[in-house]
Amino acid sequence: MTHKLIIFFGFFAIAFSANCQKYSDHYYQRKKQFEATPDTEDEIIFLGNSITEGGDWGAMFPNKNVLNRGISGDVTAGILNRLSEITSSQPTKIFLLIGTNDLARGKTETYVIDHVTSILLEIKNESETTKVFLQSILPVNPAVGDKFSGHKKNQELIVSVNWELKALSKKMNVAFIDLHKKFRNSKGALKPKYTADGLHLNIKGYQKWKKIVAPYIK
Repeated sequence: MTHKLIIFFGFFAIAFSANCQKYSDHYYQRKKQFEATPDTEDEIIFLGNSITEGGDWGAMFPNKNVLNRGISGDVTAGILNRLSEITSSQPTKIFLLIGTNDLARGKTETYVIDHVTSILLEIKNESETTKVFLQSILPVNPAVGDKFSGHKKNQELIVSVNWELKALSKKMNVAFIDLHKKFRNSKGALKPKYTADGLHLNIKGYQKWKKIVAPYIK
């Protein structure tokens, strides 16, 4: 929604436009869709950004009540802004993957950890029976594709943040799933066979992810 402020100076009028929307149209469309969907029993929720949104989780686990709550472009603050919809159903499990977009936008390691901490605390406070699985940020590969340079420059920073996420999971007594270790090559980059652009996963990538999390779904 855009508002205009008109200020008159003599014969002149200056219009100032202010965009009051903090997140993308896609974010608000998805959020509205989620909020309009009735809560169900025994929900298993995959929560995150475009990497999560790209997975057909319900089809991957057809015998479970698995929901996709990924939103392309989402960040830690965006997760916090919509977390009440997630916890309202008192889900059985939440698989959280978030942070790479924050880093691409220049947010610090401390910022990401603080916000993930807030996410975990809110889940515990609002849905204390939910089992949370904190997933590490996936590796990136600067040598694959010519887009997302802001994300793919953060290879070392992602590793550092993941160490902190692992420590945080231990501190807060939540399970930690090291996706980075499973998806990286000997140079620490996302294996090319799992991506077409160096950031997002392809079909093989999602099949790999499914294999990793399947034991936790059951």
